[in-house]
Amino acid sequence: MIVVTGATGNVGRALVAALSEAGETVTAVARHIGGDAVPPGVRAVSADLGKPESLAPALEGAKSLFLLVAGEDPAGLLRTAAAAGVTKVVLLSSQGVGTRPGTYPQAAAFEAAVADSGLAFTVLRSGGLASNALAWAEPVRRHRTAAAPFADVALPFVDPADVAAVAAVALREDGHTGATYTLTGPEPITPRRRAAALAEALGEPVAFAEQSPEEARTQMLAFMPPAVADSTLAILGTPTPQERTPTDDVPRLLGRPAAPFEAWAARNAAAFR
Repeated sequence: MIVVTGATGNVGRALVAALSEAGETVTAVARHIGGDAVPPGVRAVSADLGKPESLAPALEGAKSLFLLVAGEDPAGLLRTAAAAGVTKVVLLSSQGVGTRPGTYPQAAAFEAAVADSGLAFTVLRSGGLASNALAWAEPVRRHRTAAAPFADVALPFVDPADVAAVAAVALREDGHTGATYTLTGPEPITPRRRAAALAEALGEPVAFAEQSPEEARTQMLAFMPPAVADSTLAILGTPTPQERTPTDDVPRLLGRPAAPFEAWAARNAAAFR
């Protein structure tokens, strides 16, 4: 049995579906989750990763765990998993752990705890997710406008479904123990081009407005701590060469090209209508 934490998120939801379709026995975990949020046959269990002991009921009978960076006690989460009989952990971390050491201490602590857990582990360092564009959903629905800073700085955003597909490979197959994979899309794409891709998916114009970094930071502070907002702005505005460059981990592990942002936009156009 495979336990998926963050099962209602963009990656977790896709992973639960992929594992279920592959015939795996799956338990989907989120802080607030019910049976109507998961495919038929998938068990839904509420748990808070900030309270490792709350995860124990979900882990009964599990052999593999997909773990998010959440909470402040990664070692406690991993002890709970090991005590339940889990033998493999796949951790969803951030590319920034590798490209900006010291900037993502929580994710780095989770990576260190997984490596020290004694369990078989794989680390997935995700680049920026294509689904970050959902922050534009309301203004696009209401005004057909999208705003972002650094209009012409390109980054290779990755489709959450591709991250989920790689996670499914690591959870279901042997040969990935100790590996760290960096997951990106197939090519860098600017905010201006992402807005144009949404317009094409909708079949209607979407106006793009470039924000100042200060305007973007103010907006981010509504849902991010200041340090995370500053790190995010640094990546968006002055990405390192590694952050700008697509990796080959997604196509190598999936045997197909990584999905472009345009494909994500077409698949999720309803969210912007």
